[in-house]
Amino acid sequence: MSADGGPPGGYSKRLLVTGGAGFIASHLIISLVENHSDYLVINLDKLDYCASLKNLDGVSCKPNYKFLQGDICDSQFIKQLFEAENIDVVLHFAAQTHVDLSFLDSFKFAYVNTYGTHVILNAAYEAAVEKFIYISTDEVYGGSLSEEFDETSPKRPTNPYASSKAAAESFVFSFWERYKFPVIVTRSSNVYGPHQYPEKVIPKFISLLQHNRKCSIHGSGRQTRSFLYASDVVDALLTILKVGKAGEIYNIGSSFEISVTQLAKELIQRIQNTSSDTETEHWIDYVKDRPVNDLRYLMKSEKMHSLGWRPKVQWKEGIERTIQWYKNHFHNWKNAENALEPFPCHG
Repeated sequence: MSADGGPPGGYSKRLLVTGGAGFIASHLIISLVENHSDYLVINLDKLDYCASLKNLDGVSCKPNYKFLQGDICDSQFIKQLFEAENIDVVLHFAAQTHVDLSFLDSFKFAYVNTYGTHVILNAAYEAAVEKFIYISTDEVYGGSLSEEFDETSPKRPTNPYASSKAAAESFVFSFWERYKFPVIVTRSSNVYGPHQYPEKVIPKFISLLQHNRKCSIHGSGRQTRSFLYASDVVDALLTILKVGKAGEIYNIGSSFEISVTQLAKELIQRIQNTSSDTETEHWIDYVKDRPVNDLRYLMKSEKMHSLGWRPKVQWKEGIERTIQWYKNHFHNWKNAENALEPFPCHG
């Protein structure tokens, strides 16, 4: 038994996934637990407002899964965790991620995303883990209407969330430069699918419409986003876990792009069964834009393609799966209703 009564040894790898009760990380944990019985997967999560252990109901009783509640910013707790659990690999997801909220509480984002990453990075380095994968975002590049960003493009973040992630990346790479500590950074396009707290645009619009409320669109709605289905991102991360090279950045991009207004219209037609433009427009409410709203992100993902990864789930299939999931799981979070208010009104 481990020091705190966890599963016995004998696992080929012991993986720590931070923020594992959140969106993408919960999908990754399920895949790892179900397909790698030789891995012990440890989920560390603070259980903040956007996390839900219900996302992990299917694996919660598996012998190779373990949940620990704790804060990545608690350096003493994190140090003890690494000492007790003999971690081999870290996949660091835990973060404050909602751009709207970052404008209202930028210090919290800097603290959790930058300081918290430094805490867990330092503990992982002292424990000599064999791989540290940091989950970042395409938003560190800033927006551009025409430029396609590759991994060497400069970082030009335009909001506190993206700035905190970019700063955290700098700490991560400083450990590679100084110590050759085996770090990898991933930057993905917007991700959608089941398990996502409904503050983000796709689950928010779906949930609003399923509650017979209008979609609230920031500003003009002309801003476009590229979307990847959750299982495709999991496949990318598993590929990086297996063959990703230390000291590298990997863009995980999508060729599917849609404007926020077009997204709203498509969801309205699917959920409210509208047949005319007038009927569809009835379900849209244009609201005040947030302080900065990047119009477009375009990423090159050739480096990931060279590792053998490409997205598999087509938009039609992915969005239908997502719509169906939210019909029955909106209350996976106690305070999900708070997410449905437009910026800057948050409960």
